Amino acid sequence: MNNTSENTLSKVPEVTLIFWLIKIAATTLGETAGDAVSMSMNLGYLLGTAIFAAIFLVAVIAQIKAEGFHPFLYWTTIIATTTVGTTLADFADRSLGIGYAGGSSLLFALLIASLAIWYRSLGSVSVDTVSSPKAEMFYWVTIMFSQTLGTALGDWTADTAGLGYGGGAIVFSALLALVAAVYYWTTLSRTLLFWSAFILTRPLGAVVGDFLDKPVDSGGLALSRYSASAVLLVFIVLCIMFSRQSAAKKGH
Repeated sequence: MNNTSENTLSKVPEVTLIFWLIKIAATTLGETAGDAVSMSMNLGYLLGTAIFAAIFLVAVIAQIKAEGFHPFLYWTTIIATTTVGTTLADFADRSLGIGYAGGSSLLFALLIASLAIWYRSLGSVSVDTVSSPKAEMFYWVTIMFSQTLGTALGDWTADTAGLGYGGGAIVFSALLALVAAVYYWTTLSRTLLFWSAFILTRPLGAVVGDFLDKPVDSGGLALSRYSASAVLLVFIVLCIMFSRQSAAKKGH
């Protein structure tokens, strides 16, 4: 019985190169799709957030009720967090007027609090342990905060810090490369490095998404948000179909 427990599969995928490729594509899709609904459709940030929050709740409930890991359901839920994170961050930063720095600071505090409560409740924040409803709730709340933080941080870097979309992409790519180097060349906590990389992929996706669809005079390529979102979605679907992702094993 103990042997079975030790080998219980979690309900999240193994962290491999394809995981990170899909994650970056999903975060970029979250930016373009979120902007498509709130800006291109002129629904506004508040209504856009309400729409994506409803989708997110349905996806999370389905994910928690599911038995075992299902790649399409998992990545649908991830995409839902990126889209609601985009519109929610934009609503807080722009509509509420707290600014990118204020929004980033608030969301960073919420993210750290979520991880701290998760750790205190279950003794670990490793994704390998996400196999119970309680762990899943903490997992998705933490991801929700990280996705929203990433949007605000990406916008702050590109706009307020004046680096532009290209400069922001270089900064976050360099930070991700640094995390990868630390992973391969040191014995620093793998859980810490995972969450660091997970958080950093969101602002990278934010600035890349803005680079694709923002006007040329603002430093973007002025591509259609709808077509960019469609291409990214097709890429994600193909990756899921042909990558044969498996669930992470507890204790690994």
